[in-house]
Parts: sequence; structure tokens; C-alpha cells
Amino acid sequence: MRVEHLILGPNDWVPNNPLIAIRIYHGVRLANGAAPDAAAFERLFAAHGWPPDWRGGVYDYHHYHSSAHETLGVYAGTARLVLGGPGGTEVTLAAGDALLLPAGTGHCCIHADAGFRVAAAYPSGQHWDVLRDAPDADALARIRNLPGPQNDPVTGRPF
Repeated sequence: MRVEHLILGPNDWVPNNPLIAIRIYHGVRLANGAAPDAAAFERLFAAHGWPPDWRGGVYDYHHYHSSAHETLGVYAGTARLVLGGPGGTEVTLAAGDALLLPAGTGHCCIHADAGFRVAAAYPSGQHWDVLRDAPDADALARIRNLPGPQNDPVTGRPF
């Protein structure tokens, strides 16, 4: 597995999170060498304190969460996402990849094949929102004051 780290500062109207790095996990594999399916990603995340929440795609508009960090495990298909807001960093994800998005991090799906699906999870006790506009003072305070994750959702190592 190869892990990329990106730190993004504010961009356009998207606050991003200059304190916690985005993590892109390429090629997550199970003990038997297989790429995880949805249930395997959910078990992996849950074992590290990130209970699974939903399965589906990624919105095709720029948005961020002010009240939760998010992890996505790609269990089918491929997609290109923009991270960080309009004009941000493009990443390509495929089945077996995962993504950790710190609170405030803009993300948007710009292209996905018909089979693209993710399993999503959030740290225990955090509940996500969806914001599509510049943050007000309350949203900025939520992002700034939200505790960092205790453990990495994929490796389980302390954050």
C-alpha cells in the first residue's frame, strides 16, 4: 500500500484543514492479498474506531464537512475527485483505494464510472454535515475545535 499526504490551506470559499493531512491510500489489501469489498472496508474502519455510516457515491458538487472527519473506502469502480475546492487537486481512485478527509476539506466527484462505490465512516461520536458555501464563524469554530481522529482508519496506528 502506498500512502500520499496532502496539506491544503484555504482555497476560494473552501476552508480545508491546514492542520491535518488528507491521506490517500492506494492499494489497500487484505491479509489474503485481495482488495477489500464494502463489508471488509467497514470492518477495517470499525476496528480502528471509525464506525461505518453509508455506502454510495461521492457528490458531484464541491462540499465539505465541518462536524466530522470522513474516510471513504473504494470498493468498486473508479473515479476522479477534486480535493480542496474549485481548482483544487485532482486524484484518481480505484477499487482498493481509500481516502481520509479531515473536517473542512473540500471534495467533489468530477467523473465516475457507472460502478463506482464507496463505504464511508466517521470517528466514533462525530456526525457529518454537508456545507456548500463559505463557512460562517460557527462552521470555522467547529472545524478548528473538532478533535483529530484517535486512530488512522486504515492502519489503526495512533493519529
